[in-house]
Amino acid sequence: MEERSGKLVAFPQDSSRDVLNEVLREGARQMLARAIEAEVQGFLVARENLVDAAGHRLVVRNGYLPARTIQTALGELPVKQPRVRDRRLAAERETFQSSILPPYLRRTKSLEELLPWLYLKGVSTGDFSEALAALLGPEAPGLSATTITRLKAIWEEELASWQHHSLAGQRYVYVWADGIYFNVRLEDPDNARQCILVLMGATAEGKKELLAVADGYRESEQSWLELLLDLRSRGLELDPELATGDGALGFWKALSKVFPKTRRQRCWVHKTANVLNKLPKSLQAKAKSMLHDIWMAATRADAEVAFHLFAETFRAKYPAAVSCLEDDRVELLAFYDSPAEHWIHLRTTNPIESTFATVRLRTHKTKGSGSRIACLTMVYKLAMSAQKHWRALKGATLLADVVQGVVFEDGIRKKAA
Repeated sequence: MEERSGKLVAFPQDSSRDVLNEVLREGARQMLARAIEAEVQGFLVARENLVDAAGHRLVVRNGYLPARTIQTALGELPVKQPRVRDRRLAAERETFQSSILPPYLRRTKSLEELLPWLYLKGVSTGDFSEALAALLGPEAPGLSATTITRLKAIWEEELASWQHHSLAGQRYVYVWADGIYFNVRLEDPDNARQCILVLMGATAEGKKELLAVADGYRESEQSWLELLLDLRSRGLELDPELATGDGALGFWKALSKVFPKTRRQRCWVHKTANVLNKLPKSLQAKAKSMLHDIWMAATRADAEVAFHLFAETFRAKYPAAVSCLEDDRVELLAFYDSPAEHWIHLRTTNPIESTFATVRLRTHKTKGSGSRIACLTMVYKLAMSAQKHWRALKGATLLADVVQGVVFEDGIRKKAA
């Protein structure tokens, strides 16, 4: 009902509801836009001292990224995120990544995905009602702190069940390993370097699956050994053909004890960062390009030539950088013995990094992300949600050849003599 010229005029109920939804949707859109603008502005202000010789800022606003929509209980919510341009050298550039609006977030309708996201962002259970009402609408059900606490308990039970499910008969041809660090309220302050160990696997059909998520201590050999032995005890009997990981992991020593037949591939992203850290910034762009020439070479012979060129270029003045690279020469080039279609998947731990990058970003500056078990549970829920969208391996049909021991040379199946 609305009063006009002293008279009450009735409107259809559906029309009133549509108007209200539009008002709520517009309010949510404006709130989200303002929050993202403030986040971008904070990023720019923190770098306003970075200028070129003419005094022009090197990190500036540069329009907007392509618009996208987020599906909410109020309908589709259009979102435009400001684009940030960093004019510094490639080795020094920073990519702005919104902690409010992660790239993969497309739907807010599912509490299964939204609640872990909010919890890892540092929102307390007492504030969930306000946060969810802004996104799902004021009439969204189940928003009390008690409900949130109950859901968290259910998720912890799901995690415990998943960590004990049978792996009998399963075969993972490739695995990726990494240790992900989060800021959580640790019960023991002496264990400040505890992290979450993540293991991802690729099945014989080429499907990527989350294989293990567990507490770890400094990515130690003992922590990884316990994780791998648990997989073995649950029925994972066959050794993966190849494992990709960072060189700092205790994972490698543990792997040789539990799955000794698995070949090793060092992650090129981690190795590149390690090498560049031992070079002055003025040379990092050149060095990065030369490292890129190694792992993008079409054949092992070409990679060896590029490897030698890098070593001879920097050995005299920067022996530590060259030694860092040469220490893992064999492991860095292991992927050449796999099908060329699989190289893009095997050269780095990107399958894990891309999944947890936004999660790590959200928890990097928060100190209220909850207890270790709560953080572990939320990481598990987010990973299982992301798993639905993981892309299968290219050339999945070639995995059968890999399992059967077919020899590949420079990515090409070697003909029998």
